[in-house]
Amino acid sequence: MRRILIIRTSAIGDVVFASPIAAALKRRYPTAHIAWLVEPGIDSLIRQDPNIDERILWPKAEWKALWRDGKKLELLRRVFAFRKKLREQHFDTALDLQGLLKSGVLTWLSGAPQRIGLGSREGSQWLMTKVVKRGGDPALISSEYRYLAQQLELDTNDFMPMLYLDPQAEAQALTRLAERGLMPGKYAVFAAFTTRPQKHWFVDAWQKLAPMVEQQTGLKPVLLGGPADKNAADDIIKGAPSIVNLVGQTNLAEAAAIVAHAGAVIGVDTGLTHMGIAFARPTVAIFGSTCPYTITGREGERNRAKVIWLGLACSPCRRKPTCGGAWTCLRDISAERVLVELQLAMDVTP
Repeated sequence: MRRILIIRTSAIGDVVFASPIAAALKRRYPTAHIAWLVEPGIDSLIRQDPNIDERILWPKAEWKALWRDGKKLELLRRVFAFRKKLREQHFDTALDLQGLLKSGVLTWLSGAPQRIGLGSREGSQWLMTKVVKRGGDPALISSEYRYLAQQLELDTNDFMPMLYLDPQAEAQALTRLAERGLMPGKYAVFAAFTTRPQKHWFVDAWQKLAPMVEQQTGLKPVLLGGPADKNAADDIIKGAPSIVNLVGQTNLAEAAAIVAHAGAVIGVDTGLTHMGIAFARPTVAIFGSTCPYTITGREGERNRAKVIWLGLACSPCRRKPTCGGAWTCLRDISAERVLVELQLAMDVTP
């Protein structure tokens, strides 16, 4: 492999999980040119990775807007121009880590003679020259990407999520924290939001947890999230006004820096929580409707996260809940339990 294209356009957590694949490829093919096809914004997670030689931005939002506005000919022109741009790179191998029709089409557009798809479905399997079934031990973080790397005969002895900070974004984040009287290591990130409500812990649980964390660990709770999470954040803040609310006030690179400098991270199954593990911060991950990872450290290394999952008979239900919205798998996780796990993660005596 001399020129390799990785396709994993989104989402934040999945890009975090997939991040070790670039280093594994570089160890095997040190002179190879490695490019990553990703959506704008999310590309900030891989911008500083020394194993990635090039980021190629897929203008998904622009394409969707053209389709929505009925500008089909202009969309077709953009697609052909994008294909031309990809094929000028003469990639010999393209790896579709997403396995969906959209990522399969992008892989095919690359023109790479070797197109390998991970668990390809929705018809994308017909666009691949080889499909690797999803496998591996689900208890391991990044397990399906580790499994793919093993099928490609890559070295996976150090296959852990790893992110690199953007220096400018890091400086901006530290300034933003200092303006609120927060120093590195003296706050706990609360990662409360996802795009799927069935993964959310409850508002009153966060409100109860916030003063407990501050009193028992001395860490100031800091709430992070995107612009779409502002209303949900306001609901939490109403009952816990001591939380520092930075929801919607940072870009992704700044949020990553805030996570990297946190004294601890507490969150649901969402990208910011997984970043806590990538940056080796003491992390408590709260799972309910999704299948948890439980091994979050290298072999011989302690786990980077304490994972709470009740293992109910109905869990994981993923996108097909049977509880009628009760979310018992999350409701029965108490703030007291989270605090104990946090203290253990921090090596603080409860």
